[in-house]
Amino acid sequence: MKVTALIMAGKRSGVLDPLAANAGVAQKCVVPVRGVPMVERVVREVAGCDRIGEIRIVAHEPDEIEQLPTVAKLIAEGRLVMRPGAFNLVDSVFSGADDALFPIMITTADNCLVTSDGYAEFIDKALAAEAGAAAALARKEDVRAADPEGQKKFYEFRDGGYSNCNTYWMGSREALSAAEIMRNGGQFVKFPKRIAQAFGIMNLIRFYFGWGTKEKIFEQVSKRFGFKMCPIVMSNGEFAIDVDNQRTFDVTERLLAKKEGAAA
Repeated sequence: MKVTALIMAGKRSGVLDPLAANAGVAQKCVVPVRGVPMVERVVREVAGCDRIGEIRIVAHEPDEIEQLPTVAKLIAEGRLVMRPGAFNLVDSVFSGADDALFPIMITTADNCLVTSDGYAEFIDKALAAEAGAAAALARKEDVRAADPEGQKKFYEFRDGGYSNCNTYWMGSREALSAAEIMRNGGQFVKFPKRIAQAFGIMNLIRFYFGWGTKEKIFEQVSKRFGFKMCPIVMSNGEFAIDVDNQRTFDVTERLLAKKEGAAA
């Protein structure tokens, strides 16, 4: 079974990201990280995962992206296509998934630290769990080991704290309804009230008080949506670090320098 990959590479309408402004480019996803545009890095790792077939990049401004070497090569080979971004994240996911073969893995163009092996790990675990929909999570202790001065808030469950890795699974077209969770912007750690809107008030209470393991909470959410939703725990805390601002840009460059230096 080959999985379709959606790489979300959109931008906010009328807003130039500070990292893009500093780099002199039109959108954040082409900002160089250790000399390589971040979306190019992500495409390389996605393409290097043998579980993945077609790759779709969802973008509002495709011209800069299409000219990148790996992207251009994969387009010429017929393995990668560009899909138009919509007004918001949810409708952009729908645009990217239109006519796609399922299952679908969704990741973001700023996930510069996720490797081909990391994507394979996520896909294998989602398939093994027979997930209708799934989200990749990293353990708090693993994230802090990778970036001790970084993230302060985590999703807290009875069995520990976890961070979102911005990588998701849609096992079937029916599971696309799970994308509606992000309609109000996600970021549930920063905005807990959004949990009530997305998952219901009882799940907000369970989440707020840490009632139940992550599996139990996902089981309750599954009942609300009508299909199996699973938490997928990843082996590497780096996978939860995306390039969101100057601080995480610097952290990502430091971690990549260490990794690429060791491989040299």
